Amino acid sequence: MAASVDMHDPAPKALGGRDPRKNQYEKNKCHKKLRKLVGEALTDFNMIEDGDKVMVCLSGGKDSYTLLDLMLSFAKHAPVKFEVVAVNLDQKQPGFPEHVLPAYLDEMGVAYDVIEQDTYSVVKALTPEGKTTCPVCSRMRRGILYTHAKKIGATKIALGHHLDDVVETLMLNMFYGAKLKAMPAKLRSDDGQNVLIRPLYYCRESLIQQWSDYRQYPIIPCNLCGSQDNLQRQVIKEMLAGWDRSHPGRVDNIGRSINNVTLSHLGDRRLFDFAGLQRDTNRIEAVHLG
Repeated sequence: MAASVDMHDPAPKALGGRDPRKNQYEKNKCHKKLRKLVGEALTDFNMIEDGDKVMVCLSGGKDSYTLLDLMLSFAKHAPVKFEVVAVNLDQKQPGFPEHVLPAYLDEMGVAYDVIEQDTYSVVKALTPEGKTTCPVCSRMRRGILYTHAKKIGATKIALGHHLDDVVETLMLNMFYGAKLKAMPAKLRSDDGQNVLIRPLYYCRESLIQQWSDYRQYPIIPCNLCGSQDNLQRQVIKEMLAGWDRSHPGRVDNIGRSINNVTLSHLGDRRLFDFAGLQRDTNRIEAVHLG
């Protein structure tokens, strides 16, 4: 017998017992929050200017899909006019589903380029046994993407790093590199030819995951680095997840602290003149005269 539906119920439940109207409300709320945070980052760091051509690096993960969604949204509604082109680097990893991204982007009607280059074999050959592939892989990816940005005339390169990535990088540099250094929201490349932007700079990964769940992106995992055990970043990630459970707000505060630096209360003599620091004799004399 078919299940009966209460005709007096103004909103019958969707499969799984969820109210479809509530689900849409939560989806809209999530998107609104993402737009607010991305909009603040774009404005605070002047990431986008009129006439820009923004190359969005699309890996097939939730972060880059979300980045593309938000950049397309702002391209339609922002007060400045800019162009978006999605770029994917097919590194020829075994089993990589090369049809997924083109099919998705074609369906979305998004301009895109796919760069095919076998960095996988090179990275595997150059990485010593037992070492992580990330350093070699990231350098090669960066060089290829920089070259392509110049080729297509892109004025900005948009990356999908979020607040958790920023805090993780800060901790990694502190714990393993003895440096107080994170990821900037906006960066000029060493050769001065490219400007990198991170529009998701203020967004927590959990919010991006929530949006990805709503959008049901065709996620493509990275088998090159995702299969490696005991990555230092994974250790840090688990530590931050523990803080989120036991001390909600701590990771957010660490992220905010990166944008609220007091150089005179740190110890880098290159950035603050500790050696030349003297008493303010004018203020002392003013106190005595008063």
